[in-house]
Amino acid sequence: MSVYIYSGRLARWSLLVQMVTLLVISAAFGTVSSRAAMSALGGGLAAWLPNMVFMMFALRHQAHNPSEGRIAWSFVIGEALKVLFTIALLVVALGGFHATFFPLGLTYFFVLVMQIAAPAVINRYRS
Repeated sequence: MSVYIYSGRLARWSLLVQMVTLLVISAAFGTVSSRAAMSALGGGLAAWLPNMVFMMFALRHQAHNPSEGRIAWSFVIGEALKVLFTIALLVVALGGFHATFFPLGLTYFFVLVMQIAAPAVINRYRS
């Protein structure tokens, strides 16, 4: 892999694209109602915040150049934290704030799609 991916630059660009997606979809639902906009914002944040936490966790552990076994464990721990954090945010959004499911789910889905699509697009136009 290239140094570009290891530096975290791709991860930051990916997070930026996800944040823009989150804000655009939330603004679009804002034209319908403020409750739909807040639900969309909650769904997008439930996808974006765990990705950001995982990126910070992974880059922090990657900077120390740990041994091969520690890289796998840091990835597993980071993914476990990401899943638990996502579940907690979705429970809070749906249960605590009584968010509307459709805007929440749609925004969550699109932010996850951007998590997959953004690195491919960024790498394609990088070279």
